[in-house]
Amino acid sequence: MSIRVPNHLVKAVVAAALVAAIFSLVPSGCRGAELDRRQRAMVLNLSSTINRANKNLFEQKISQAETDLRKALDQVNRMLESDSPELFDAIDGHIKALSKTHAMLELEGASLPPFRKPSRPTATSDSKPMSPDGMAGDLVSFKDDVAPILSAKCGSCHVNRSQGRFSLASYAVLMKGPPEGVVVFAGDVVGSRLIETIETGDMPRGGGRVSPEELKTLKDWVLQGAKFDGEDPNATIAGAGTTREPAMAAPTPTITKASGGETVSFAAEVAPLLVENCSGCHIDAMQTRGGLEMDQFARLLRGGDSGPVITPGRGEASLLIQKLRGTAADGARMPVGRPPLSDQSIALISKWIDEGAKLDAEERQPIKVMARMAWVANATSAEVSSRRAELADKNLKLAGSGPAEEHHTEHFRVIGPTTPATLELVGRQAENNLTIAKTVVKANSGNSEDYFHGKATIFVLPKRYDYSEFAKMVERRSIPSDWASHWSYNVEDAYLVTVATGQDDEEAIEDRLLSPVISLAVASRGSDVPRWFAEGLGSARAMQQTAKSRADQAKLRTKIAEAASSVKNAKAFLENRLTPEQADAFGTAIAMTMLDRNRRKSLDATFRLLSSGQPFERAFVGGFRVSPTVYIDQLLSYAR
Repeated sequence: MSIRVPNHLVKAVVAAALVAAIFSLVPSGCRGAELDRRQRAMVLNLSSTINRANKNLFEQKISQAETDLRKALDQVNRMLESDSPELFDAIDGHIKALSKTHAMLELEGASLPPFRKPSRPTATSDSKPMSPDGMAGDLVSFKDDVAPILSAKCGSCHVNRSQGRFSLASYAVLMKGPPEGVVVFAGDVVGSRLIETIETGDMPRGGGRVSPEELKTLKDWVLQGAKFDGEDPNATIAGAGTTREPAMAAPTPTITKASGGETVSFAAEVAPLLVENCSGCHIDAMQTRGGLEMDQFARLLRGGDSGPVITPGRGEASLLIQKLRGTAADGARMPVGRPPLSDQSIALISKWIDEGAKLDAEERQPIKVMARMAWVANATSAEVSSRRAELADKNLKLAGSGPAEEHHTEHFRVIGPTTPATLELVGRQAENNLTIAKTVVKANSGNSEDYFHGKATIFVLPKRYDYSEFAKMVERRSIPSDWASHWSYNVEDAYLVTVATGQDDEEAIEDRLLSPVISLAVASRGSDVPRWFAEGLGSARAMQQTAKSRADQAKLRTKIAEAASSVKNAKAFLENRLTPEQADAFGTAIAMTMLDRNRRKSLDATFRLLSSGQPFERAFVGGFRVSPTVYIDQLLSYAR
């Protein structure tokens, strides 16, 4: 039977093990001088494996940590086969760290072979020479052994060109790796992406094949420290012994935040031009042309198959501008098959690049979202209302609902293929529910149109089939069979959808709309409010409104406990590893605790910070004094 220890204790001990592993890298006295090159590579490889095991243990990735620890044990056993006291002394600190990690993993329930600290060998002159993986072997030369393999098997795509933004043009470029990260880790075959892609057969493509002998050569070279033994690490590897200069891949620009002194805004001015003119080929593309993806800002900076398309500070010299003007070497003008951008628009993009190609938005946001949010931020509530009306008409037509009537209230535009009386009834009940929503989310101003930063739309559909078709055609999803209403918010658009007829009584419609009205109010407080927060508060406040008796309130507490029992930890919840039903139930449970009298001040402070423009995570910490992850883990700990 395994013994569980508190998570904070696990992390404290693992942190100590990490520190011990780090310090064990430093040789004492002249110990390092007594090891040959191969032995030093072996020690480095062992250290890397132990550190990876400790990191996975710290992050509670127990199965990965167990795999790493088994590998480390095997490495130690192979190293001890050399009977070298000098090598034993060099890994003595590593062995101590390994022992601590082994003990912590056993406490976590891992099934591991027993481990005891080995005795120090006494041999001095008959130690067996070994390669870093524990097998006898000679040193591998990059110049004479590795470069010819890479040139012959990968040259056409990754030496002569930078296919997929990955170049093998020289040792220096290889070790730097593509924009995604390093692909060769000295002493670590498992972590080296270069070896993995070859071993799995993913590379090389086009009919080439790396033989088992060649793969072993590459592995041995990595295990021995991935050293360079030529004259110039920047010399091309077009062939063994070749020394001509390679065409170095242009470095990927780094993301630089705007200072506020720029004259051109990426989010408000450049992003809309890219979205309008590059969608289909480089944004939301089924097959990206030329390897240039522009959905995210980082991908735009990374460039395409021919390298970066933006050179910060040099607008007219940037490939993007040359392509837009049609002055690039290939003579092609972008966008293909569409009218060219105006000289004024191209000059605007060029000016943005001249000013450093800086970003004035959250870098994780899709470029389409940046453009949409920038427009809304600079628009009046009346302008947003007009835009939402356009979107609503378009969505209703897309859903195939037929001719529609409309009705306006203070906060809503109510629209649908039903009678004016039904629309008026739905609008009235929605306004009644908004009174309850304002007990959770207060108004920022006296202007009713400002509450959702523009009027929200309510789609009223007479049949359950129409409601299902709306979700399928407009939202591209199927909805649960027991739903009769829901909400949607993306800053630019804000709407509710509900099923309602003239035969429904007022109370039924009011109950149907209560939760989504509150959720929409919560979601509209910021640009990045997560769905679990908005949906949870809407559902929890609606339950509070209908749970008047002690028996009803006791049922709610039972629901909270049941929901908590289905969640492993905050990370599983926040990374959407639960079913939608579990996620919604637990989101409601979290919201119930936030609506508690003792935490209302914290919730109100969070909304004030959101309304002032703070990102959700920062606003939550400002209100509750802990991050959402910590808050949720504390709730789970208490509930259990």
